[in-house]
Amino acid sequence: MKSIMPSFPDTPLAAKIAGQIAGSSQLGRIISNRRHEGRMVPSISFCSYMEACLYDEQYGYYQSGAVRVGKSGDFFTSSAIGTIMAEVIARYAADFGREYGFPVTLAEWGAGTGKLSADIAAAFRNHRSAEEMTLRPLIVENHPGHAAAAAESFRTFHRAGGGQPVVLSSVQFGEQYAKWMSDGSVLVLANELLDAFPVHRIRRRGKRLVELGVAVVPDEGFALTEMAVTDPRLADWLKRDGIFLREGQTTEICPGVRDWLFELSSRMPKGKVMIIDYGHDAEEYAAEHRMEGTLMTYWRHQASDSPLLGAGERDITAHVSFAFVKASAREAGFEVVYYDTQKQFLVDYGVFELLRNHDGMDPFGEAARRNRAVRQLLLSDSMSESFKVMVLEKK
Repeated sequence: MKSIMPSFPDTPLAAKIAGQIAGSSQLGRIISNRRHEGRMVPSISFCSYMEACLYDEQYGYYQSGAVRVGKSGDFFTSSAIGTIMAEVIARYAADFGREYGFPVTLAEWGAGTGKLSADIAAAFRNHRSAEEMTLRPLIVENHPGHAAAAAESFRTFHRAGGGQPVVLSSVQFGEQYAKWMSDGSVLVLANELLDAFPVHRIRRRGKRLVELGVAVVPDEGFALTEMAVTDPRLADWLKRDGIFLREGQTTEICPGVRDWLFELSSRMPKGKVMIIDYGHDAEEYAAEHRMEGTLMTYWRHQASDSPLLGAGERDITAHVSFAFVKASAREAGFEVVYYDTQKQFLVDYGVFELLRNHDGMDPFGEAARRNRAVRQLLLSDSMSESFKVMVLEKK
């Protein structure tokens, strides 16, 4: 049976990217299309392609369209499993406030629908031991649909006497950071944020490194190419982080994470940044079973490795190299004060204290549900081992 290929361009953004590629002076050798394999054609780096897919102002996945998180979106985040993670972070925020002073502004960067921040605010309100222990939620979110959903996530908290969150774009947050720092303390929370930064894809070919790019095959679609490395720092960072590639192996490097850390550091006279994401240290990140790297796409809760389809309509993500984050954070002026699995973080900050005794008569009661949520976070699908928690401090 003759296969039916989707028409190209298959999205408005694909047409826009194709125009960008046509005007590129960089050349790459096609590697993913058998009919045209080996041809040298205009290319852009995969990083540039991914950046357009996710952050194009008109069509980017995180800049337009419907709400991306939850049942009606394309993926869930770890915060969807009950409120246990939020309650543990609320305890951490209380300890942070005792150390740095109240009020605490909890600035969740890339907050999605705001559910995690709303749950943290509610848990903090119940946990606080003194009236002066106040938490101010601040949502940093660029997607207009998510910003509106955040207000809805706080509706129950607001009805219970809490406030509505301040919602700012990342640009607005940068412009107003001094205002928030002048009154109280800021704890920046990045939950599954760094995996959404565009990545360069680097591959070893003999004694040299090449970079994966994206080209257009007329009437067929996008194709991967191998091209010259576009940023000389990429090889230096791999060496710095102790990542050594095998012949033909591909890995990802994310300069945007480094830029974000340097930007935060430049605006933070003091404070902490909590990063929660799925990722690995250097040895695991470049392990032999990761010959193609960690890049994945998500669309309607289906995972695939086809980033060249549906530009702007599906999430593209890569696991976080925590070796890269750690080294970049130190260069930016942060100290790494905590780093472990999410499971260990939960244990270290009192998750077992959230377990409740119950008689087992009602498996659907609140106590039973909470206990199941704790077990799921600690044991289910190794998620709490794959997710890591890193806390950075600027003094």
